[in-house]
Order: sequence, then structure tokens, then C-alpha cells
Amino acid sequence: MQQDLIARAEAWLAEDPDSDTRGELRKLIDSGDLDALAERFSGTLQFGTAGLRGELGAGPMRMNRSVVVRAAAGLAAYLKATGQGGGLVVVGYDARHKSADFARDTAAVMTGAGLRAAVLPRPLPTPVLAFAIRHLGAVAGVEVTASHNPPRDNGYKVYLGDGSQIVPPMDGEIAAEIDAVGPLDSVARPEDGWEVLGDEVLTAYLERTDAVLSAGSPRTARVVHTALHGVGTETLNAAFARAGFPAPVPVAEQAEPDPDFPTVAFPNPEEPGAMDLAFATARRAAPDLVIANDPDADRCAVAVPDAAAESGWRMLRGDEVGALLGAHLVDKGATGVFAESIVSSSLLGRIAEAAGVGYEETLTGFKWIARVDGLRYGYEEALGYCVDPDGVRDKDGITAALLVAELASGLKERGRGLTDLLDDLALAHGLHATDQLSARVRDLSLITRAMDRLRDHPPTTLAGLTVTSAEDLSEGASGLPPTDGLRYHLDGAYRARVIVRPSGTEPKIKCYLETVIPVANASDLPSARTRGAELLASLKRDLSEAAGI
Repeated sequence: MQQDLIARAEAWLAEDPDSDTRGELRKLIDSGDLDALAERFSGTLQFGTAGLRGELGAGPMRMNRSVVVRAAAGLAAYLKATGQGGGLVVVGYDARHKSADFARDTAAVMTGAGLRAAVLPRPLPTPVLAFAIRHLGAVAGVEVTASHNPPRDNGYKVYLGDGSQIVPPMDGEIAAEIDAVGPLDSVARPEDGWEVLGDEVLTAYLERTDAVLSAGSPRTARVVHTALHGVGTETLNAAFARAGFPAPVPVAEQAEPDPDFPTVAFPNPEEPGAMDLAFATARRAAPDLVIANDPDADRCAVAVPDAAAESGWRMLRGDEVGALLGAHLVDKGATGVFAESIVSSSLLGRIAEAAGVGYEETLTGFKWIARVDGLRYGYEEALGYCVDPDGVRDKDGITAALLVAELASGLKERGRGLTDLLDDLALAHGLHATDQLSARVRDLSLITRAMDRLRDHPPTTLAGLTVTSAEDLSEGASGLPPTDGLRYHLDGAYRARVIVRPSGTEPKIKCYLETVIPVANASDLPSARTRGAELLASLKRDLSEAAGI
């Protein structure tokens, strides 16, 4: 066993094209660190969700150039097998460690396989890549990014020619082609032959961002913006300038790309502490809004002034922003289909129903939302919003920020704010209170154990509410494809819904909670919010006990 492990490590080392990971692996072999070697050679990173994501390092269980070359070769083989061998593949990348190397390797492999390849000119937001695929008529696109994961991670996101992320069965077919790739020296990787795009694609994307705004709409909202050390600053500033908004005030410490993300524990606006510097900047600048993008700028977080909050600012939940944007689009006369994933608040469905707009629920992830026929607007509670599906068929933190700023500007002219519109929605449709319970693990078997425990012993009551239906989503439900998850509907004095699923991108189990509190008039809102918070806290407690997390 030990000799086999060392032999596999030596074989990997012999074909590793990266001096950094070669040096790392050489030290592990020479030091006899069998535990570290076993962790890196216990299998291979699985190609799923939309591609690959994992910790940087040597070996098949890490993100590295060897893994990326194999992934690119598998994608190229899939494209050729499906009759797209002469097509264009566009490659984008963020500013994380090794991202530029992974992008270059991808372009080299595509060129060597007989496809045409074009690489974006520098680290740019993921939505620019998603736009470029459709704009340039590509057969596929690759974005090298780990989005909001920790600094040590990187990832490889794959899109097909319609500009949306891959879904089954394509992901499995590409994975099979990756598994069939032979030795790395059998993969042709020329030194040149691909195109490095100029700023024309970015300019075309920025011209398209204007499409989300109404001609002549107010553009007065003042914004503090943080890119969280990612790639969003330049593109967001350019979009706001084109639209005629006041220049966003940057959070200086986080405005420039930095792959080490030095000021945050996790570069995710939802994580505790991630917005502290933004709120400090806002206390000095006194803007109307705080807007944050995640590191690849496909997500958008929003905060509003709140005198009752210790920081003076309150982060809006993704579900709140999703409802606000839906209501704003209805007010702008949007037609088509509004879509959201099953883990998002049911409030969007109520808004769509009242407006006579089509509505559809999908599985978790924009790879599903983007494929809804007739899509006009899609969102997911994890701060993802697709507000211009004809331009970017994925979540887009830049155009979402523009639309939020337009909404805030219109409300500001009437002496109102985003929270006033949330009150209106609660009065019209009931207070939809949402929250999330999540647990990050090092041992992935703990997630399997929690899911098994809930399947073997499903709860009959949660927070004093009766579980009226329990659906195992792995068997398919409500016409949705099978996925690993559980959904409970509860009834009693109040309605509630709970969904439990493993994260597709992080070592987490996630539980999504919603309760709907009827509201008769504005004076009932404070007590409704109090009751909603109490119910969510009880749901968290009871569900944690039921799942053993």
C-alpha cells in the first residue's frame, strides 16, 4: 500500500508541468508524509456542479495545472465528439493564485486539439465571460474562478454555447472524456496559436449593461462599493459611469485584486466580518446604499442604513434583494418568466402571480435557472441575480447592482427607501421571513451521516409546526430532476418550509428556512418580524437536533 502510494506520487510528479507543485510533491515524498500523500491521491476532483473546484496543490485531489490540462483535454474531446471541433472556446479568469496559468493551459489545449481559443485580456468578472460566449458565437466557455471560496481554492467553470453552465447529462459526458485522457505528454499544448482578446468584448458588455435600466430613470443613488479584493471594481465603476450614477465610493482596502484576501476570513459578503470595512467606509461617506460584489463579481450584496444596527447598516438577505428586484421589474413592465431555485423565498412566486407574470421553480444553481424557457428574471438566495438573460445567461453582480441603484434612486425621489418597499411587499403578500442553517465540515462523511439520519428518522414537527409533507428530492419532486436534498412543508398557526442539502461548491450542509407570517396592516409589521425571527430560531434549533449538526 505504501509503495503503491509513493509510486503513484512519483508518476504524477514525473509529468507535472508546474515547478511549484513539483517542489511541493517532492518534499512530501522525500519526507515520507504518507498522510498528506494519501489525502492528495485518495481519488480525483470530481467534475460536477459546473466544473471543478478545490484547494490548490499537488495531486489529483487538488487544483493544479495537471488537473486543468486533463479537464481541458476532456472538454475538447467532448466538443469534437459532439460535432463542435472547429468552434471557438472563450476563456476567462479571475485574479486568484494560478488563475492566469490555468487559463493559458486551457487555451493551449484547445488550440492543440484543433479548436479556436480566445482568452479575455486580463482578470475580469465572470459575467463578462458568460456574455462573451454568446456575443462571439462560441461553442463553449471556461471561467477559471473559485468565486467566494477561501484564498487557497481555485476552480474551473464550464459553459456551453448558449452561455449557460453545463447540466446533466453533459457534465457526466465531459467527466467521462476527462477520465479517458492518457498521459499528459499525449495532450498537445502549443506555445501559441490562440487569440488574446482586446477590450472590445468588455466594451460590448458595458454597452449591454445599459439595457437593464429604463430610459430617463433617476440615477441619484450614492453607493459605497467593495470588490472584496476581487475583480469587480473596474467594471462596476465603468458601468455606473456609463449609466450616469454618482461614482461609487470604494472601500480602499478591498478595491484592488489580491489573491490572498488579506482583510477577510472568507471573501463572501454573507460571512461574518466580511462587510466590516465597507460599513466603516459608509459611516464616513453616508451613502444611500452599500453594494458588495464577491471576488468574481457574479454576486451582488446590498446593505441599507439602519440606526438600530451596531454598525449603522443592515445587510439585506438575498431573498429580500431578489423580491425587490422582482417587484422593480414588474413595475417597469417586464414580461416573460420569473424563476428562482427551490431554496429561495416563495415571495417571488407571489409577486409574479399578482402581476400575471410567468413563474417557475428550479433546482439549486444558475445552471438550472438560466435554462428556463422565456426567462426574464432569475434569482437565488445566495446573492445571485440574472436581470438581463438575453445578455448574460447567468448571475451577474454588475447589472444587478445597476438595477438596485436605479430602484433606490426612484424610491429616494419619493422620500422612501428599499425597506419601505419591503414593507409594502409584506403587506401585500405576508411577511416572508427566511434564514439559513449551515455547517462547514472537514470530514465529508458527516454530511452523508446527517442526510441519512434525516431520511431514516424524518421529523414530524419542527418549531411546534406539523410537518405536512416530506419529500426526498433524490427521487425527483414536482417535476424536478433528482438531486440530493430533502424538503419539508409545515403547517399550523403559520406556514413554513425547510430544505436540507449538501453544498455543491463547499464542504457544507445547508438548511434553508422560510416562514410566512400574515400581516393585516402596517402596525402589525414589528410584531410579525419578531414572530418570524422566533420561528426561524426554533426551526434552526429543532432541525439541528434532528440532523445531528
